Amino acid sequence: MKTAILGFGNPVRSDDAIGVEVVKSLEKYVTENDSVTLFDMGTSAFEVLFKLKGHDRIIMVDAVINSGHEVGSIFKVPAMELAAEPEEDPMVFLHSMKWDQALSYARKIMRDEFPTDIEVYLIAIEDTRLEVQLSDVVREAGEKVVQKILEDVKLSANPL
Repeated sequence: MKTAILGFGNPVRSDDAIGVEVVKSLEKYVTENDSVTLFDMGTSAFEVLFKLKGHDRIIMVDAVINSGHEVGSIFKVPAMELAAEPEEDPMVFLHSMKWDQALSYARKIMRDEFPTDIEVYLIAIEDTRLEVQLSDVVREAGEKVVQKILEDVKLSANPL
């Protein structure tokens, strides 16, 4: 089984960068022989989703703000519970599209070649200041997600 792991977030918006930081941490554990592909998505979504062709499974990591939960709370949900419906607007702006809507577009375009096993880790945040540092509580939550993903995809928990 080939798994794609995507980390989303704005690296200059404090805790919003947690998805990108999780992927960077996972780089220490993934070798070329593993059936895992890591994608630092930053704030893009649509452009990279077509690189998912050939993967059987997708794991996504992103921040969620205004969730009403304690900062650092971790949620694991099937992506289809969060997927937005594609807009039938021909002028939709691909660069401003969030991953939930991009998933829907990619599923519609790729049809049978689009993976159906998609899970999302969301980490509750509140700090999106213009800053490159993560808060301690969000960093710790990210480390927990790294460990959960390592267990989930059966990678060694020892860095290379």
